[in-house]
Amino acid sequence: MATTDHPEPTATWRRDFALLALALGLFFGLALGARSLWGPDEGRYVEISREMVVTGDYVTPRLNGVKYFEKPPLVYWLEAGAIRLFGLSEWALRLVPALFAIAGCLAVYAAGRRLFGRRAGLLAAGVLATMPLYYILGNAITLDMAVSVLLTLALLAFLVAVEEPEGSNQRRNLFWAFYIALALATLTKGLIGIVIPGMILFVWMALLNEWRLLARLRLISGTVLFLLVAVPWHVLVARANPEFLRFYFIHEHFLRYTTKLHDRYEPPWYFLPVLLGGLIPWTAFLVQGLRGALPTSWREKKAARVTLFLFLWPMLVVGFFSLSDSKLIPYILPAAPPLALLIGRHLADVWERGLKLRTVTTLLLILAAALGLGLALAPHFMPPQRLERYSGLLAGPLYLLAGSLLVLGILPFVFSRKGRTDRVIVSLVGGAALLLLALVACLPAFNAERSARSLALWLKPRLQPSDQVLSYRTYLQELPVYLERRILIAGWKGELEMGTQVEDTSAWIIDLEAFERLWIGPRRVYLFTDAGKFDKLAATGIPLRVLGRSGKNVLAVNR
Repeated sequence: MATTDHPEPTATWRRDFALLALALGLFFGLALGARSLWGPDEGRYVEISREMVVTGDYVTPRLNGVKYFEKPPLVYWLEAGAIRLFGLSEWALRLVPALFAIAGCLAVYAAGRRLFGRRAGLLAAGVLATMPLYYILGNAITLDMAVSVLLTLALLAFLVAVEEPEGSNQRRNLFWAFYIALALATLTKGLIGIVIPGMILFVWMALLNEWRLLARLRLISGTVLFLLVAVPWHVLVARANPEFLRFYFIHEHFLRYTTKLHDRYEPPWYFLPVLLGGLIPWTAFLVQGLRGALPTSWREKKAARVTLFLFLWPMLVVGFFSLSDSKLIPYILPAAPPLALLIGRHLADVWERGLKLRTVTTLLLILAAALGLGLALAPHFMPPQRLERYSGLLAGPLYLLAGSLLVLGILPFVFSRKGRTDRVIVSLVGGAALLLLALVACLPAFNAERSARSLALWLKPRLQPSDQVLSYRTYLQELPVYLERRILIAGWKGELEMGTQVEDTSAWIIDLEAFERLWIGPRRVYLFTDAGKFDKLAATGIPLRVLGRSGKNVLAVNR
């Protein structure tokens, strides 16, 4: 499919953009407050932001009062803004990743429409929004959605800019947007904000022998913009904290990538099943989308430079993180937007040509029916203790999830048999959206397993100013958020170790000997820990009075 040479009417753009933004807002916003903050990530990033609001220090991030330099502060600042505007409610806190997710879909729509046409842009946005990997991270408080969308904005701004006429204001502004987005990505998750785009641009220009583009990238003004946005915080935090530079650049960038320091090693092929599963149901069109991006012959590569760029982008992202010794599922989220564009482009071509999708829809029906039947029967095969815990919360959502799977399988199959390719594609988008909403409806059933919220909110109104709250041999990161206070941590340092080495935190990061003295002392101490650690502590004979249990978490008091 050729790129669009003539711009469409502005009114049509604005109407589509507004309607798409509204639909995406409803889709990503419906379930933002449906579940508790889940540890460790959601509790960690909210607590850092909460402490910024409380202390007024927006330069030095702190977690439970301890210096925390693993990541830059952009998302912390945005979450702090949400807290100041709306308070500590889950829906407000998840508004930040949801808004980024919506912005990513709108950017994919705008770029897809400019490069491949209106239908391709709309389908690409729909495909991206309904990818499980993308949607779930759009409902989770992490840094990954923000950095993925900012990288997407940067790379799409660059790609569209090189398609604009030389010397045009549009081209200049897009290149400047490219540099600003790079800077914001760097302020979100560090050096990958420039390493990943730089890698993609270098390989693309090398393959096309397009080095002349370097002279047209507005390097001087763009670099100034980048430095103005990205550098000030790094300078301020380094001046206030002499230990920052070494820890941040050596420990958190170089050693994280090249060593097993963070105990997150997975085999090199780890991200392949993650990517295939994270794209369902669009995995069925992945090969066609990628194959259609490649030039028919190497001599034609410059004619296919746009699609070649979109092909290289996810390949290099997955390859880069596959080589790392530290792997987490969200790392490959930046690969989703270009894949959505290629799949949307392919689906628009299928729609236009009225091609049959009978094989794809038949396989999808078989898979959906098998998964739906398995989910519907799952409650009947749960162990008694698990069934008792989940039956009231999970049975209904499981049936809803099973039903949505059947909708996703049956409707496209029926329409394909009637030769209605357009309805097949629309029903795939709608069915995938319904499936994701049903999936999110299941998640609150796991609140007790993933969060200490219920115990914390029970305790909060009962706390007296002299009482101490302690996390024993672990750190339940959502506790300070729900209690709105710093807590004691006994027998655990983990990711707080660096901060404990550069400041005196002995008043609230204590060893087990100090814990024993505190526990038998005159003050009331409330203890949170998991069931396994609690049982070992109880076996020592120390006096413990259990106040409550929630999932794996236990709340006890010393008197």
